[in-house]
Amino acid sequence: MSSLSWGLKSQSSMVPKASRHPSISFRPIQPSDLEILERIHGDVFPIRYESEFFQNVVHGRGIVSWAAVDRSRTDGRCDELVGFVTARIVMAKESEIVDLLSYDASKSDQSLVYILTLGVVENYRNLGIATSLVREVIRYASTIPTCRGVYLHVISYNIPAIHLYEKMYFRCVRRLHGFYLINGQHYDSYLFVYYVNGGRSACSLLEIVAAFFGYMKNGFKSFTERLWSNEGKAAKWPRYRETRSLVSMPHNGKIRTTESTGYERV
Repeated sequence: MSSLSWGLKSQSSMVPKASRHPSISFRPIQPSDLEILERIHGDVFPIRYESEFFQNVVHGRGIVSWAAVDRSRTDGRCDELVGFVTARIVMAKESEIVDLLSYDASKSDQSLVYILTLGVVENYRNLGIATSLVREVIRYASTIPTCRGVYLHVISYNIPAIHLYEKMYFRCVRRLHGFYLINGQHYDSYLFVYYVNGGRSACSLLEIVAAFFGYMKNGFKSFTERLWSNEGKAAKWPRYRETRSLVSMPHNGKIRTTESTGYERV
């Protein structure tokens, strides 16, 4: 761990523990937030973001953002970030989920909002701040007539973030194997979508159910074939990992870095 990382840890410990009922308000991230924004990202995320990313955030260059601040703090820091979310608008036809949308190619202006980063400092977690920040993004996306949804990636081991999006009725539509590369190790990602303004999946519920039973049928057939091919040997039942109703589809994209990581810490 570098000396910079240790410095970030000590800075975060300076944030006092939130009261049971803090007065949280939301505002756009400003240039004056640059230093604390970099500190929090460096402290809570395993991915290093480039300086250009932070400059784009604080100056609103292609990125929209919301800061959560605790107005009830009495230490003179009532306007200091305790949480944040950053996002950007992407054209639906150029997005990696265009195949998941009921997309009208004749309407070339259809768009999506992609959540880049979401984080809350440790002493302010489990107070509903992350939920409120995501709601701000959904509310913003809903005001854009051409927007059809909000989407994001979640690293597979970030269980709190996964639970958050499930609770907020995001749909987990894809698993991307080896999507993240962190310290030389690959990690899977889940892709979540929340549809707005009449946006919907290209697949109907009936098609999803049919695909699920088709998968189960093929999996059972494959298992029985292996069982018979090993006649005379002790059969071992395969071990399955819970997927939380995940629809697994092929992924043709590349590992995303800097602005496109879509990493959350809540």
